[in-house]
Amino acid sequence: MKNRLNYVTTALLILPFLANCQSTTTVKTGVWRATLQTSGGQLPFGLDIKPTAKAGKYTVFAINGAERLPMDEATLMGDTLRIPMGLFESELVGKVSGDKLTGVWRKRRVKDQYQVVPFSAQFGQTFRFAESGKAPSGNLSGKWQTVFRAAGNDGAPGDTTAAVGVFEQKGNLVTGTFLTPTGDYRYLAGNVFGDSLLLSCFDGSHAFLFKARKGANQTLTGVFHSGPTYRETWTARLDPTASLPDPAKLTYLKPGQPFSFAFPNASGKTVSLADPQFKGKVTVVQIMGSWCPNCMDETKFLAPWYSKNKSRGVEVVGLAFEKTADLAESGPKLTRMKDRFQIQYPVLLAGTNDKAEAAKSLPALSSVVAFPTTIFIDKKGAVRHIHTGFAGPGTGVYYDQYVGEFNRLIDKLLAE
Repeated sequence: MKNRLNYVTTALLILPFLANCQSTTTVKTGVWRATLQTSGGQLPFGLDIKPTAKAGKYTVFAINGAERLPMDEATLMGDTLRIPMGLFESELVGKVSGDKLTGVWRKRRVKDQYQVVPFSAQFGQTFRFAESGKAPSGNLSGKWQTVFRAAGNDGAPGDTTAAVGVFEQKGNLVTGTFLTPTGDYRYLAGNVFGDSLLLSCFDGSHAFLFKARKGANQTLTGVFHSGPTYRETWTARLDPTASLPDPAKLTYLKPGQPFSFAFPNASGKTVSLADPQFKGKVTVVQIMGSWCPNCMDETKFLAPWYSKNKSRGVEVVGLAFEKTADLAESGPKLTRMKDRFQIQYPVLLAGTNDKAEAAKSLPALSSVVAFPTTIFIDKKGAVRHIHTGFAGPGTGVYYDQYVGEFNRLIDKLLAE
């Protein structure tokens, strides 16, 4: 999915309250309503904080609709709670004061430069944008043909992206997501009150805020905010036939060019498609990055799937395109990712996460349009199918459809 975050670069922020390490402060455990302060206003999400058996350590989940996304183990030092998300090189840092947390969300960009966004949380609040009782003017459930438009130079219209919004509304509560040709916006949750729609998502890497107003003839007109400052406009119309381009036709194999790769794993050992472990086997190649939540959604599917199916004569290999091609820096990220998702297949450092550079690393492909992109190779080493993007579990029926198609294709290739 194309990167929509417009990062703010700043020197490493040292919070003054970190020094108080002898405090007897405790963190109230249960659900907190957290917010990030963006240029679009407050971006809310849920936090569920629970103690572990270790003093000063907590288990934390970010809550977005039906998703309970595990953060890394949180630590209370003095009156400061640190909730890391190591995979995305980010953390929530907050000073604890009774029912409140106040601090920042920090996300590393390069070296000692960080994106920093004000963060706060209130214990015991479970609503998203609006407390119950505020009535909506109608029901937005269904499929919405959507167009996002970026701001161009000097106020001129910018690039557009087609999408499909899929929403389910119960009372004034709304859940759903937007599907695009290169991925989805994961689990969105929010509210409708009057003619206003508000949706948000926070997953440690992305912070999304959608605002819209319902117009005549089943239309929506709104603004999309990503991170602290990025902004796009969007419009949508209710359409049960809304669709996207065929994901099998966005990237293709150049005529006469066999697909191959040879890249190092986290330990520096080169792994090649010509290696014996792939010979005579159906092979799934996952073009991805540890920084990419859509890729991690795909990994959550592929890792257990491979564990269950590897004995059938199928292999999976991940080609990771990271922020840097320096193995000393990116290798540990691949190791953390493998440990977190219990990945048993090889994950290789293939280059940097620029799509043009990724295409140069894999010259047999017409292009690399999205992270993730999945390549299916038959027992003879021929590319049989290329799928751009990934419809994650937040898309509901679209995710189920993808899983079904994936398994049917693998069964077909294994039977040949």
